[in-house]
Amino acid sequence: MKTLQKISLRTLIVAGALLAPGFAPAGNDVVSDTPPPADRVEHEPPHRDGYVWAPGYWEWNGRFFHWTSGTWIAERRRSHWAADHWEQIGNQWHFVRGHWEQ
Repeated sequence: MKTLQKISLRTLIVAGALLAPGFAPAGNDVVSDTPPPADRVEHEPPHRDGYVWAPGYWEWNGRFFHWTSGTWIAERRRSHWAADHWEQIGNQWHFVRGHWEQ
């Protein structure tokens, strides 16, 4: 590749990374400058033995939020499911993935 083409390609890649609005991935972290919409109302289905209900949440794709519906996940004894959610820290919103807590 010619030197000018290499420089142009690098410049475009860096500019694209810097100009991506409101999205800053750092490892598994998802951060948005845009607050998520209000949660949708989902009615938890009837209880299923051996499973817990993980409610839906707003997922950020770097440009806009889209809703991910709730689902059943296999139960872990003596643990509690902490649902996926967004936390505001300063002027940014940080996505906290659902996880098991004891």
